Amino acid sequence: MTITSLLTFLGASILLTLAPGPDNTFVVVQGLSRGRKAAIITAFGMCSGISVHTIAAALGISAILYSSAWAFTVLKYAGAAYLLYLAYKAVKEHSIVIAQTDSAPVRSVLLFRRGFIMNVLNPKVALFFLAFLPQFVSPDGIRPALQMLVLGLVFMVQGIVIFSAIGYLSGSVGNIVLKRPNIAKYFSWLSAAIFASLGLRLAFAGN
Repeated sequence: MTITSLLTFLGASILLTLAPGPDNTFVVVQGLSRGRKAAIITAFGMCSGISVHTIAAALGISAILYSSAWAFTVLKYAGAAYLLYLAYKAVKEHSIVIAQTDSAPVRSVLLFRRGFIMNVLNPKVALFFLAFLPQFVSPDGIRPALQMLVLGLVFMVQGIVIFSAIGYLSGSVGNIVLKRPNIAKYFSWLSAAIFASLGLRLAFAGN
């Protein structure tokens, strides 16, 4: 793997990360409904999930999803169910007008976990890494699996930077909204609607 191919990979990764999609939407929703800190923690959780997909692709585990419609379907419905669960929680947790603080470490862990699980349970992310990473692996270089791990690390780092920036911007708006309970309450319903739409979209996605 040459420096040129690594830089090409980085450029492609940045463009793909900036492209509108479920991950960006998820971070934006967290920022608007919970504030900057929550959005950034969620971004870290989501990007941590990339490590799972990278290892799975490097070890050939993701190939099972590609070859097995059953495995893909199970993971797809698990991811969809989790998003629908988040939609339910967004409605139930009607008091999301309270911004996150350092005095609530459990909440921070919960947000991180939500981002992580949302990423890991998306089979399309697994298939994306299975198809994307090998394109930048040099057959004449070090072991392909190790190269894929390096590429996955690069993708994860740039993802953290970009998603954290998105979370910071949307969270800045969210922090203002959270000070206005009459407005903030509507964001719980907006969050629920977006989570539900993402879940249904994943559930009805083709294999």
